[in-house]
Amino acid sequence: MTDPEARLRAVAGWDVPALRGGLATLGELDDRFPSWRARLDAVVRTVVDGGTWSGPAAAQARELLLRLSTTAAALDAGLTGSRAECTRLAGDAAVAADRAAAALALAPELPVPLGVSLTDADTLAAAVDRLVLGPGSVGPAVAAAREALTAAEAVGSAAGRATDALPPVPSPAAGALGTGGRPQLPAGTDPAAVARWWAALPVAGQLALVEESPERLGALDGVPAWARDRANRVLLRRAIDDPRADDGLRAVARVVAGVLAEDEGAGLAVQLHLLDLAGDRVAVGYGDLDSADVVALVVPGMTITPADDLPGVAGDARDLAGVARRADPGLTVATVAWLGYRAPQFLYSATSRRAATTGGAVLDSALTGLAAARAATGAPPARTTVVGHSYGTVVIDEAADRTGRLAADAVVLLGSPGMEDDAAALEAPEVYDAASPADPISWSGWFGTETWAERFGSTGLPVDAGTGHSGYFDRDRPTLGAMGEVVVGRRPG
Repeated sequence: MTDPEARLRAVAGWDVPALRGGLATLGELDDRFPSWRARLDAVVRTVVDGGTWSGPAAAQARELLLRLSTTAAALDAGLTGSRAECTRLAGDAAVAADRAAAALALAPELPVPLGVSLTDADTLAAAVDRLVLGPGSVGPAVAAAREALTAAEAVGSAAGRATDALPPVPSPAAGALGTGGRPQLPAGTDPAAVARWWAALPVAGQLALVEESPERLGALDGVPAWARDRANRVLLRRAIDDPRADDGLRAVARVVAGVLAEDEGAGLAVQLHLLDLAGDRVAVGYGDLDSADVVALVVPGMTITPADDLPGVAGDARDLAGVARRADPGLTVATVAWLGYRAPQFLYSATSRRAATTGGAVLDSALTGLAAARAATGAPPARTTVVGHSYGTVVIDEAADRTGRLAADAVVLLGSPGMEDDAAALEAPEVYDAASPADPISWSGWFGTETWAERFGSTGLPVDAGTGHSGYFDRDRPTLGAMGEVVVGRRPG
C-alpha cells in the first residue's frame, strides 16, 4: 500500500461522530462556565470587600481569590475560542473523511497505484497514454485524493488553533489583572457588546474601573447593576463632599442620599442604578436587578424631577415590589424608580414628543442593558415589566419605535394621553392599561389612540371611578394590586 493511500485510509477512518460528541461536551462546558464564573466572582467581591475579616490571612485570601478570578476569566475566553476552532475542526474533518472515502472508491479504476498518481505526474500521464483512456478517466480519483489530503491538513491546522486558544495560567507574579495591564473602557455603548466586555474582565479589573471611571461606568448600559451601584455611590459621595460642587447639584445628591439612607435603614436592598446629576437623571432600584426573577421599571410623567419627586416615585416602586411579592411569594422581585429622562416641566413642552423621543432611546437602551448584563454571565432572563404613567407612557411608545424589539415582557400604561399606534406596536407580548373616568388626561387622546379604546387592543386593569390622574399607585385602589400580578406574570383579576 502506498504512503498516500495509507494516509487516505487513515483519514477515511476518522471517527467524526466521536469528534462531534466531544464538541458537544465542550459546548456544554462553555455554556455553563460563565454562570459558574459569575458565582465565583460574587464570592470574590464579598471577600475583597472585607467586612469582619481582616489581617494578614484575609489579605492573602483576597489576593489568591483575585488571581483565581483572573485565571477563570482567561479560561472563559479560551473555552469560547477553542469551541469556535473545534467547530471548524469537526466540519473540516467530516469533509476530509468524505473526500478520502470517495478517492479510495475511485482508486481501482486507476491504471497505476493511487500513490503514483499523486507523486509522479509524468508516470501517470504515460500510463494513461498507453492505455488510451478517455479524457477525465483519471482526474476524479486524483482530484478527490488531493482534496482529501488538503482537507486533512486543514484539520491539523484547526486542531492547533483550538489548542492555541487556551491561555496559559497566569503566574503569581502576573498579579490579579494577569498580563494584560490595566483594563480599558469599551469604545462603543452597544449594551450587548458592553456586557460581553465586562463579563470578560476579572474581578480585579472590574473593581479598578469602578474606582477609576465611575462617571462612565455608572451610566453604561450592559454593566451589571452591582457595578453601576458602586460607581454611582462613588459619584454621590464626591458630589456631596466636594465644596466646589454646584449648590443645585449637591442638593439633588443629598435628596438621593436621603432616599438611600432611609430605605437601607429600613432593611431594603437598594441599588443606585443611575446618577447623572448634570443631566438631572436618577434611577434607584429595589432588590437585586442582576438576579431577581421579575423586574419592573416605573417611568413617571411630566414635571417630575429628582430633586422634588424622587422620594415619591421611589415609594411607588417600593409599593409595586411589595404587591408583586404578595402576588407570588416564591419569586424574587426588583423594581426601579426610573427617572432616567428629563421630563417636560411645562404644559407647552408636554404637548410635544421631543422629550419622549430622547427619553425613549434611553429607556430602550436601559432595558436592553439589563437583559444583556444577565445574558453575558449565563444568568436566566428576568420577566420584565415597564410601567409608564402619563407622559411616561409616551416615552415607552417612543422606546418601542427604536431599532430592535423592546426588551420587555409586559407594558402597563397608566393615565396615558394617547399612543401613536395600537398595543401590538409596543412589541411586548402583554399590554395593559388603566384609565379612570375621573382622569381627563386618559381621555384626551392628545398623542393618539386612547389606551382604553377597544381598537387599541390592551387589557384593562381595574380602577375606581374616582381615581384621579395621580392616584393609580394609591395603596387603597385596586390598580396597584393588579399591577403586582402583572409583574409576576399572573393574569390580573
